[in-house]
Amino acid sequence: MVNIRNLDPSASPLDYYGSELRRLREEAKLNQQQLGDVLFCTASLVGQIETAKKVPTRQFSERLDAALMTGGHFSRLVGLVLRSQLPTWFQPYAEMEARATYISTYQAQLVYGLLQTEEYARAVLATGLPDGLDELVAARMDRQRIVSGANPPLIWAILDEAALYRSVGGRAVMRNQLAYLLGFRRHRRVCVQVLPFEAGEHASLIGSFNWLRFYDDPDVVYTEDLISGHTTANPDTVKEAALRYAHLQASALSVEDSAELILRVMEERYGDQRAVA
Repeated sequence: MVNIRNLDPSASPLDYYGSELRRLREEAKLNQQQLGDVLFCTASLVGQIETAKKVPTRQFSERLDAALMTGGHFSRLVGLVLRSQLPTWFQPYAEMEARATYISTYQAQLVYGLLQTEEYARAVLATGLPDGLDELVAARMDRQRIVSGANPPLIWAILDEAALYRSVGGRAVMRNQLAYLLGFRRHRRVCVQVLPFEAGEHASLIGSFNWLRFYDDPDVVYTEDLISGHTTANPDTVKEAALRYAHLQASALSVEDSAELILRVMEERYGDQRAVA
């Protein structure tokens, strides 16, 4: 059993989760081993989560709710826990992203975060040399729940052709990532266009940006630099972003032609892995 340490439930969502887990486990008169047996995990894992040394997964939380009959308490709480693992500067944007009704994004180098596979996301996030890579990957994957949620936003993603050719994580990871993108052809609320190299100079040579729209709130534009992100609702900036995005859409391949290009790159550049020495 992991040594008990006192938690301040108000210190963070993770500390609150751990304190609630311990409280409700003890109310159920279960020790860590007994609860672990019910959850199909080790007593050590239960203890690490209780002491805020490990971040719980959504699957763990769902099993925990069923085992302790909490009415979905931990399934609701885990979203806050995972979001708290994101960089502090990114958390306000993630909250707005989850409320947006329309997300327009242009990505100059990478596949958009909400459309990344777990392996691709891990390779991208590892470039920042983070201490908690597993937690960051889990948080990014949890962000993607808005894509398949009950009331998903309309997502329009324009990817520079460079994002298809930049080998992130190796050939197998890229092949799976491009195949994943192709799967969105059947998604009614996700559209993917590719801005081809042949478009030459274009309206966003300066870099990537996201444009979020809401039912009742002003539009916002989000950009990132090397260190952090920047969000603005300045009307002039939003108007400029909208104009630039319209030009990008006009210069990009159609959704159908984009899918054909993605398929061609997937097969020609990241084809049969058995051919790799």
